[in-house]
Amino acid sequence: MAKLGKRTRAAREAVAGKENLSVEEAVSLVKSNAKAKFDETIEISLNLGVDPRHADQMVRGVVGLPNGTGKDVRVAVFARGPKADEAKEAGADIVGAEDLMETVQGGTIEFDRCIATPDMMPIVGRLGKVLGPRNLMPNPKVGTVTMDVADAVAAAKGGEVQFKAEKAGVVHAGVGKASFDEGKLAENVRAFVAAVNKAKPTGAKGTYVKKICLTSTMGPGVSIDVSNAASE
Repeated sequence: MAKLGKRTRAAREAVAGKENLSVEEAVSLVKSNAKAKFDETIEISLNLGVDPRHADQMVRGVVGLPNGTGKDVRVAVFARGPKADEAKEAGADIVGAEDLMETVQGGTIEFDRCIATPDMMPIVGRLGKVLGPRNLMPNPKVGTVTMDVADAVAAAKGGEVQFKAEKAGVVHAGVGKASFDEGKLAENVRAFVAAVNKAKPTGAKGTYVKKICLTSTMGPGVSIDVSNAASE
């Protein structure tokens, strides 16, 4: 077994025996352990009692975090004409149609969010095998297939987070940076948990949210009391 460094050992010792904390306690502990030389991302993971292989148990949604993510989100927009101009004016990083499709098909994906106008979907649909596994496929359910491209770009740039349950029923996302104020991180955590609860599918049986864990990019995770995270 590889020998652990002093920082890693200290971080693990700090969280040892501490479980089912309140959101505020978890944020404070994770933030204090984020001592890397860069601004670590604070990440949340929810283990859900669903099987995403069944359509009526898929969990998917979007939430605008009240204090943003602290991440510079690169946005690509599939649009033509006035809508393409609108996207550029709104701050989209990449705008195109067939040319953008060819770029993506060639393996170049230099964006974190993909938005498309409805008339572009026949083109974007060809990229399903490329964008789908990366959770980048535009979808009207989360507002990324829309004629209101300016609003969609602004939302993506302003801290909107998409989430989707993975095969094991886990949902995860970044909810801020270690440099954020503890209060702002706690607000973001509660907003994300509330959005996941709101997205509970009709086919979910038994306990919906089984476990919640908060961690930083380089730090150990701590568990959050589910009932506390769901309270206002």
